[in-house]
Amino acid sequence: MKKRVKRSKSVKYNKKNSEEIFFIPIRYLILFFLTLFVPVIYWIFTPLTIYSVVGVLKIFYDTSVSGNVITINPDTVIRIIPACVAGSAYLLLLIINLAVPMSAKKRVYSILLSFLLLLVINILRILLLSVLYYYDFAYFNLTHVIFWYVLSTIFVIGIWLSIVKIFSIKEIPIYSDFKEIYKISKRFGKK
Repeated sequence: MKKRVKRSKSVKYNKKNSEEIFFIPIRYLILFFLTLFVPVIYWIFTPLTIYSVVGVLKIFYDTSVSGNVITINPDTVIRIIPACVAGSAYLLLLIINLAVPMSAKKRVYSILLSFLLLLVINILRILLLSVLYYYDFAYFNLTHVIFWYVLSTIFVIGIWLSIVKIFSIKEIPIYSDFKEIYKISKRFGKK
């Protein structure tokens, strides 16, 4: 009789562990397939970025837009290239969000908030660079390079750390999954 109770607990325990192991690769498969949809990220965020920047610039300057080209007064032409939209930064935030175990509701909110924060920061960055370019700032190229290579990385890290704090995320992307798989495999090995 004791063995039956023990075996039924063992079966239930193994079922729970197998479900945990099952969902980890599913998340990473979803993540892999989402990386194939990078053009969708640009399709969504390019117009959001360009028209938001133009909307703010119109408050202060005579501004027009044609495709991905913003014209401030007739003299200054700014071309928004895909790198300006920061599609890879959105993808990185998505990957980090999917590489951490959390509830579906928390995941949706953290992705939406991280995308919103990145969009706002990116719009502010493009606005600042547009104004500097318009006024022919002597160190525009240096400022642009610093924003591109240094601050863009800091922005993504800062957004993720904010998300971790806001949503009380205790896990570490990818590492927590491997740690969980290792713990479960050790339990299965003990039998």
